[in-house]
This record gives sequence, C-alpha cells and structure tokens, in this order.
Amino acid sequence: MAGRGAPTPAHRVVVLALDGVIPFELGIPQRIFGRARTPEGRPLYEVVTCGVRGPGPIRTDADFDITVVHGPEALATADTVVVPASYELGPVFEEGRLTEELTAALAHLPAGARLVAICTGGYLLAAAGLLDGRPATTHWSSAEHFQALFPRVKVDADVLFIDDGEVLTSAGVAAGIDLCLHLVRRDHGSAVANDVARRTVVPPHRDGGQAQYIQRPVPEPQLATTRTARTWALGRLDQPLQLRDMAEQEAMSVRTFTRRFREEVGMSPGQWLTQQRVERARHLLESSDLSVDHIARAAGFGTAQSMRQHLQSALGVTPTAYRRTFREIATG
Repeated sequence: MAGRGAPTPAHRVVVLALDGVIPFELGIPQRIFGRARTPEGRPLYEVVTCGVRGPGPIRTDADFDITVVHGPEALATADTVVVPASYELGPVFEEGRLTEELTAALAHLPAGARLVAICTGGYLLAAAGLLDGRPATTHWSSAEHFQALFPRVKVDADVLFIDDGEVLTSAGVAAGIDLCLHLVRRDHGSAVANDVARRTVVPPHRDGGQAQYIQRPVPEPQLATTRTARTWALGRLDQPLQLRDMAEQEAMSVRTFTRRFREEVGMSPGQWLTQQRVERARHLLESSDLSVDHIARAAGFGTAQSMRQHLQSALGVTPTAYRRTFREIATG
C-alpha cells in the first residue's frame, strides 16, 4: 500500500475494441470507471481504448465508425482489460478459434492483469483458453451456443455476471454496467460504487439474474406484482419477516406470491431476503463503526454467528475480514 504522502496511481483499464463492437457496451467502462473518484475528487481509474491492429478506425454495429489512438501494445500497460461485445467475431464465434491477428494482440496481455468480458466478449477469452475450467456467463440467447463451442467452460446463463477472481464475465448489454459497478465496489467499497451509480442514474445493485429477462412476456399493467412487498420488506430487514407477511402486502396467497415473486425476481423470497440482508451488512461494515453484533441485528441476521455464516457463504470471508479489507481500501 502506498504511503499517505504519495497518492496511489490510478488503476489502468484498457478496453479492447473489436470490429463490429456495440457502441453502448464500448462506452460502459469509461462511463463507470471514469466516474469513480476519491473524496478529494482524484480519479481512481484511467481508461484507454485500443484496437487490434493499431490506431485507426474500427467498425461498429451502428451506422458510424470510431477511431482509436492506441494499438494492441496498450494491453501491456493494463491492470484490467475489458472486452466489450462484438457482432463480427468471425472464426471466434463460428469455430471457437482465434485469428492470427487476435493471437498477436492478446500476446500483449500482461501476467496478472484482471480480465473482464461484457456479453459476447467472453467468446474471445474462451477462444484464447482463458475461461477453461472456469465459471462464465454471456447473453442468455448465446449461452447454449457458447457452451457447445467451449465445453471446458462452466456456463451459467442465469446470472447477470460472474466474478471468478481475476477473470470476470457478464451477461448482455446493461449487465456490463452491473459488472463494472461490482468491480468499483470490490476495489473501493460501496460508497464509491454508489456515488458512480447515482451519477449514472442506475441502481447500484440489481436484484435477480438473467432469468427475469429470458423470453418472458411483459405482464399486463393491471396484473399485481410483488414490488410493494419488496419495498415493505426492505424497510423492515432488521425484523423477523415471514413469507405470509410479504404475501399479505400484495393480497395474494403464499403459493401465488411465491410463484409471482420468482417469475419477477428470478429467485425465491427467502433467497432474496438473504441477499438483501447480506448487502445491508456489507454497507454497514464498510461505512459505519457499529459492532458486528449491532450490524447483525440491523441487517436482520439476529446474531453475529448467523451473519458470519451467511457472509462466509455469500462472500467467502468473515465480517471482520471484510471490514478490514474495505477499511484499508478506503483509507489507504
């Protein structure tokens, strides 16, 4: 960790733009990482974009091209590499094979760089063998093809993103925002990620996974939803909450409420409550000086032991270790 007299250099994010890149997804890293600041306003990330062949024009899937000023050698300077989706992956998509041009470009990847793929950008990482044996996700409509093409990858089409340490993948389009916000949160804590989310006018964390977006008709406006129950529960996370109490908020039977909840959110009410309580505990561990016992009660876990078990299961760390990590990030 750098001394207090010398600011830590900004984390360098290099975005690899492929021909056929989707402009929306290409812009996500700059929009999310580029807005992350210290309390004093110092940028926490430096974002640059490079092409496979070198500086120059790159086709997009829109009616305009873009011009990049960096070639693939910029990858060698990266702390994090982001590969947005492209609709012109050629042999990568059709055969799971890298072209000589892509092989040469990826040769610049430095050892230890964090690798991030948005949507079908994961095809490039998989074709390079970088996802072998790892869990990964992609857009739900490509998941079956992705799994067939790369059988050594453990594809999960139900999630918005997967964090497998130094290799991360997201589902389609806006899930790239979720993943980049997750990385800001992982690097610098919830306060910074929440500030970026507010400036971008997006939720800092979306409930559920891709299941809620897969070929399902939009409910008729007159049909009841479970939104009221969720809002009611979020205001009472510190209290014991029963499934029947949530169902009563929507005037539904428990059975109907449970089915409707899973259709809308992509998980059961119990799973959702646990997830929300974990997020509440994370926020309090990062942003307050409350004791672990107090936080356990405020988040609805009741006891420190119960919260410890849930955080260990969800995050792989104890509350004390989580707080120590993010306090060091915030004050280092």
